[in-house]
Amino acid sequence: MRVAINGAGIAGPTLAYWLRECGHEVLLIEESLQLRNGGYTIDFWGVGYDIAEKMGLLPRIGELGYQVREVRYVNRHGRKSGGFSADVFGRMTNGRFIELRRSDLAAAIYGALDGKVETLFGDSVARIKDEGHCVRVDFDHAAPREVDLVIGADGLHSRIRRLVFGPEAEFEVSLGYHVAAFEIEGYRPRDELVVVSHAVPGRQILRLSLRDDITLFLFVFRDEYLTAESPSSEQECKSVLTNVFADVGWECPRILAAMEDASGIYFDRVSQIRMDRWTEGRTALIGDAAACVSLVAGEGTGLAMAEAYVLAGELRNCGNDHVAAFARYQERMMPFLRRKQESAAKFASSFAPKSALGITFRNYVTRLLRIPFIADFFIGRAVRDDIKLPDYRF
Repeated sequence: MRVAINGAGIAGPTLAYWLRECGHEVLLIEESLQLRNGGYTIDFWGVGYDIAEKMGLLPRIGELGYQVREVRYVNRHGRKSGGFSADVFGRMTNGRFIELRRSDLAAAIYGALDGKVETLFGDSVARIKDEGHCVRVDFDHAAPREVDLVIGADGLHSRIRRLVFGPEAEFEVSLGYHVAAFEIEGYRPRDELVVVSHAVPGRQILRLSLRDDITLFLFVFRDEYLTAESPSSEQECKSVLTNVFADVGWECPRILAAMEDASGIYFDRVSQIRMDRWTEGRTALIGDAAACVSLVAGEGTGLAMAEAYVLAGELRNCGNDHVAAFARYQERMMPFLRRKQESAAKFASSFAPKSALGITFRNYVTRLLRIPFIADFFIGRAVRDDIKLPDYRF
């Protein structure tokens, strides 16, 4: 089959890998001029880790990733006020847990394609016409193509979803926060393999030291602190962060000053995509385009890889009958993703607590996570994936 996949982040290249294993002809389309850099680091475990193992990616992920030792919450003076050893995640996942840049994972997956999948960089799907027996796809720049299937793997703000299913507003559910991230070279102090975080009501900032003297900063704040329209330029993003975090204390003045030299700032809403169906005719959605669980879930990339694997596997098992394969893909993955979304929505309020009491309670609980049954109660269900993926034997 000829399959066009819009988006070369995590889900798209993973699907391309498994479709190629089945002998399909795949076209990847990526709006960016090259693979995207920057963004933020991710916690990688669970079903995504299992898929990466099937793809032979674990050695490379181990080279790229970080075994974080500690999550440390500090007060405005930098003194520890809460936190826990990251060993708790290793214990719950049998050591199958690692932190790495999202962009590094995407590059590793794309590298596994070994140059055997055609990719259109700097382009995107502009129009889709389902002819019944095939799909005509028009692009922003390239000549039109006829394909058998179109897959939207183009993220939270999916163009494929908008073209086929309707406006984003019909499916996006805000969790009430915005997030921003950027990297700086040469920032001091450095706390190697420690996530250091400071919070005030409704706002939180953390830093993580990366290789090559790079430090990643992640900002999270409640929507009410964004008093104007969402920023449309990098300079506007910097202005928003300066205004929102100016009085937060800790290292914020130093961080905001360093931000002026940063480029490639990631800035977006913390939202979920909730849909009753992910397929229409010969078009299907995967990853964040279908069921974004949001940043606070911590597992979006792994879930996207699992969706890609299952979709490719069901196409194989159904003899390329896309109607049957699409139905089985949804039946297998949708209940699982909905549970993940519900769990993330409940957790959101503790991600950046909106009151001083909430921050105090969170810090107190994190100090108790060294006790196994307390760790199991508060985070065990979120870490364990209650799904068993088939072995499709590609």
